[in-house]
Amino acid sequence: MIHDIDLDHVAVASERAGDAFPRYTGDLAGRWLGGGATVGYSSFQVEYANGVRVEVLEPHLVEQNDFLRRFLDRNGPGPHHITYKVVDILAALAEVEGAGYRPVNVDVSHPYWKEAFIHPKDGRGVLVQLAQAAGGGGDEWRSPVPDDLARPRTDEPATLVHVGHAVRRLDDGLRLFRLLGGAETGAGEGEDHRWVDLGWPGSGVVRLLAPKGDGPIGEWVGEAAGRVHHLLFDTADPQRVGDAEPVGDGRYEIRPEVNLGTRLLLDEKIPVSAGR
Repeated sequence: MIHDIDLDHVAVASERAGDAFPRYTGDLAGRWLGGGATVGYSSFQVEYANGVRVEVLEPHLVEQNDFLRRFLDRNGPGPHHITYKVVDILAALAEVEGAGYRPVNVDVSHPYWKEAFIHPKDGRGVLVQLAQAAGGGGDEWRSPVPDDLARPRTDEPATLVHVGHAVRRLDDGLRLFRLLGGAETGAGEGEDHRWVDLGWPGSGVVRLLAPKGDGPIGEWVGEAAGRVHHLLFDTADPQRVGDAEPVGDGRYEIRPEVNLGTRLLLDEKIPVSAGR
């Protein structure tokens, strides 16, 4: 297991990052953290009530690095990676390699930002980024709040409860995310799947969903080793969020085809004033 590791954010890819403002800063009232551009992509990040973040990526300077352009051409918009922050990336990479995973695109040359990735073939269908960050550098990358940022629909930000990741084999998913420091916090069954929650110190949670027989989860995974299925948010008045459709038990869904390729599930958040 990797020690001193935390789930930092989940990233989604889009042709134009600003197209996500109405959803992530408007409907869900995410707090703007910053944005900027580098070779291959530009991005912005927003933070939710429990400190978990969403990052939205768009292609930039693709003639110098076309990784995101190729991803969009191959898959269309949607979930791209999950980022974990570590205190010691060299120690983390030793654990990764010792467990039989092969890190790719390792770059530990920068004093303020060191990173490596676990390829989706090893990451059970999702790209995993490991990053070690140090203060004092990179501030020039951050941008001011953009003029077209969507106004929050509510004064209370949503809570990003978990990242729902569907895997063909539950044991394979557990092996990876336990290596990444996840501690089991719950388990259960739905009509067509089993699930296990794994949590990290900073409130981030990954819910692994494994199909049992035929059903929507099995259809979503298909022949892949895994595939991000949804992001679950607690938010005020989910029925009033644009494109939200009721799916039972007080839950609402925003289908991926109307949300830049990423499925959202919404539960109603009890206001702080109500005593939660």
